[in-house]
Amino acid sequence: MSQDRYYEPSPRRNDRRSSGESRERSRSSRPSGQQEYGGSHTGDYGAPRRPRKKKRRSAGRAAALVLLYVTAVIGASILLACVGWVAAEDVLALDKPEKTVTFTVTAEDDFSSITDRLKEEGLIEYKLLFNLFASFTHKKDTFAIGTYTLSTDMDYRALLAGMQANSANRSVVTVVIPEGYNIDQIFQLLVDKGASSSVDELRQAAATHDYAFDFLQDIPLGDYHRLEGYLMPATYEFYTPHDPVYALNKLLVHFYEQTEETVLSQVEESGYSLREILTIASLIERETTGDDREEISAVIHNRLDNPDAGTQGYLQVDATLVYINGGKEPTEADRNIDSPYNTYLYKGLPPTPIANPGLESIVAALNPADSSDFYYALGDDGEHHFFRAYDQLQSFLASQERYQR
Repeated sequence: MSQDRYYEPSPRRNDRRSSGESRERSRSSRPSGQQEYGGSHTGDYGAPRRPRKKKRRSAGRAAALVLLYVTAVIGASILLACVGWVAAEDVLALDKPEKTVTFTVTAEDDFSSITDRLKEEGLIEYKLLFNLFASFTHKKDTFAIGTYTLSTDMDYRALLAGMQANSANRSVVTVVIPEGYNIDQIFQLLVDKGASSSVDELRQAAATHDYAFDFLQDIPLGDYHRLEGYLMPATYEFYTPHDPVYALNKLLVHFYEQTEETVLSQVEESGYSLREILTIASLIERETTGDDREEISAVIHNRLDNPDAGTQGYLQVDATLVYINGGKEPTEADRNIDSPYNTYLYKGLPPTPIANPGLESIVAALNPADSSDFYYALGDDGEHHFFRAYDQLQSFLASQERYQR
């Protein structure tokens, strides 16, 4: 039987619609950038998956960069360690072939030229590193002129210290100054032996430096001969070269040490000044054959003390002619040279000593022999013979072949 039916709207459908509307409203009310998970729309699932993939790629790239950085740091550290070790070997003088060098620093050398020669000699490998080390330790300006013994066993600090004025590595030369050398001969000897750079430097030091000794205070500055007679002959050790002031001071100190007790006290009782005694001693030193110092001293004193005697105050010592003629054998013509040192033309003592006497001659000048002799002459036997009278001298000269010319 057909029956008309009336269908009421399904409340469930309405509920779904209402539920859907509610979800739409809920979505529209969410803050921007937030999405609902669990929905059936593909957009709901795609959004969260993309960030996860980016994070994995970023982590891998970061790990690679970290590994690269660590590798670079390790490599750089190894490189720096190798460079540092090589540098340290040079600074500390490690594993260098054994070599000893005589190294001379001159007045013309600067730090750069010294460094160049240290490199050439194999004492250093890296000039820049040596330069930096010297600058850091404030040793660039401490080099002293001289000759030094250096070796590859010496590190940078030892090399720098080894070229200073008081260095134990500084070369030393032994110089024997003979008795009777005059000041010019001594200066030339010091230069020849390497104890001084030049004669001019020594002359300048002698003329202008005011040495702290009482016995020099009355002698004016200006002439290097002012030290004639005070440079005591002896054996000395000098640096190569030695500072000229210190070199001369060394000789003067020795003079003072040798004469302080045995000479200086007697000078005051002699009636002569110290310089006059040294002048007499220099004449003795230049005339003696070795064993006749007191006898020659007696002749000189007799002539000085008796100016009215036959010699009339003239000493007539040939050694003074040698002093003024340049060191040559004196001739008859030399007796006419007009010089205050010519004891044939000028009475009394010459103005200054003519040489630097040894202690024996200085003592002899203070202690002449007890003699009345006024003359002496060298015989064919190589010895001096002494006479009181002039005619005795002439008879002796006539008997000697050396005077028969």
